[in-house]
Amino acid sequence: MKTILPLLLLVVCPVVTIAQNRYDVVIDEIMADPSPQISLPNNEWIELKNTTTAPINLLNWRIADASGQSGPMPNFILQPDSFVIVCTGSAATAMAAWGTTIAVTSFPSLDNDGELLFLKAANGKTIHAIHYSAGWYKNEVKKEGGWTLEMTDTKNPCTGGLPARQAGSNWKASTSTAGGTPGRKNSTDAINTDDAPPQLKNAYTLDNTTIILVYDEPVDSSAAATVTNYTIDGGLTIAQATTIPPLFNQVQLKTAAPLTANTVYNITATNITDCKGNSIASANSTRVGLPVDPVAGEWIINEILFNPRSNAFDYTEFYNNSNKIFDASKLYIANRNSSGVISSVKALSTVPFYIFPGDYIVETEDAASLSVQYLVKYPEQVLVITAPPSFPDEEGTVVALNFQGIVVDEVAYKDDWHFKLIDNAEGVSLERIDPAVPSQEGANWHSAASTAGYGTPTYKNSQYKRTEPITATIQTSPKVFSPDNDGRDDIATIQYAVTEPGFIASITIFDAAGRPVRYLVRNATLGLNGYWHWDGLDDKGNKLPVGSYIIFTEIFNLQGKKEQFKSIVVLARKL
Repeated sequence: MKTILPLLLLVVCPVVTIAQNRYDVVIDEIMADPSPQISLPNNEWIELKNTTTAPINLLNWRIADASGQSGPMPNFILQPDSFVIVCTGSAATAMAAWGTTIAVTSFPSLDNDGELLFLKAANGKTIHAIHYSAGWYKNEVKKEGGWTLEMTDTKNPCTGGLPARQAGSNWKASTSTAGGTPGRKNSTDAINTDDAPPQLKNAYTLDNTTIILVYDEPVDSSAAATVTNYTIDGGLTIAQATTIPPLFNQVQLKTAAPLTANTVYNITATNITDCKGNSIASANSTRVGLPVDPVAGEWIINEILFNPRSNAFDYTEFYNNSNKIFDASKLYIANRNSSGVISSVKALSTVPFYIFPGDYIVETEDAASLSVQYLVKYPEQVLVITAPPSFPDEEGTVVALNFQGIVVDEVAYKDDWHFKLIDNAEGVSLERIDPAVPSQEGANWHSAASTAGYGTPTYKNSQYKRTEPITATIQTSPKVFSPDNDGRDDIATIQYAVTEPGFIASITIFDAAGRPVRYLVRNATLGLNGYWHWDGLDDKGNKLPVGSYIIFTEIFNLQGKKEQFKSIVVLARKL
């Protein structure tokens, strides 16, 4: 008798990945601003892509932003190299016509310009995070709405994932005629090789033992959390290192001993890599310390461009005139309205950014435009402010405030402070001559030199000149000056010192033939010391010829004391 065995069917089920690593699934397309519509529905959504070779179950995954997270995703298997649209329930039907769609409750409201967006697995682990901005569109028309942002190379997801990293070098506006490619391969899909090493951009402190390092891109969390990969000077050691999610571009360090006030420390990072294995190179050190709030004389307005060229922007340069450390996120710029009230107050930075002794910091509305118009030696010292205070072309007021809202410096500038022989001051900045001289001294401001491109944002002014202590009652320097606005000896400075208050001075300048050519000062009340500048012009603002000139100074007081001084200067010009 034959025994009939039952037929056994062997069913092979695909292996579904449960535990994921960073970048196994990426956010590869974003519709943050669907209006005005092109062809796609008027809904916000994102697209996810599985970058691995195994199916991944998205059950209980969530989308999150800085304000919160969505409800859990349903039981959905995302196949290798495939896509799924994620949106709110009310948009799901419309989006399903374009591709596979899943809905979540509390889908984040996507900001049009600037949003921290990240994807979390069921276990709470951050799988992918980006901080996009409108600059990523790289298209002035498309950034106004109706077009998606697409990731160019999903195999290099950490390239250009942060605003600091070349303005989203791995993202751009969709080129699809529909305005986007939901549910299918991106229209901008291409190879975008990542061979750039991570850079350590800056650091700040949370308290006297906690330091936050900021990199320009996400870094390997294991390497970044290795204590031995960091050194700090000043006799300190690092006791602990922790990589901070969701972007993983920041690392928290704990020092074994507290930092000291008014001390600048240098931190160096080694063996730090990005998600493609590129190892940190020369841009691996930064400064840090404990910031304080400045007072008057420590944080000063140093250069002002209030009349920019066509299609360019104003800028204001500040200078740390102290031995202290300041935080730009706790410093403010403002103007005064027609009633003289402080107005249009804006923070210099939205995130901590430290300003060290001797640093020059520039604020403007467009850093790229600034670099086109002028030589910017230190672009990392340029802070961009959206809709900064306005400064009129003829006259206005620049105000600097500290964290307490106290005015620490103020300049009520006038366009006639410019060098008189400049025919057109458009695009020419006003530079402070001596940081130690009071801000409102009009004579302490001069047009930036032509040889410096009429502006020196982020570095020492072309007209910089420290007033040296004098030993004589009247002293003129330099002995030879050339008022051609080339940044070298453009002005003659007449310094005075008297032994008691109450003196009055008059200064007349004579040519070599003894003829008066300039009545520089008339019956000016003197302090115990001070100065005047002569720009080489006569009383009508005309250029004087080269040659020797006599500066005749008379000083007297009401008690009958009187003194006279003569000094000779040579006015020269380039041939």
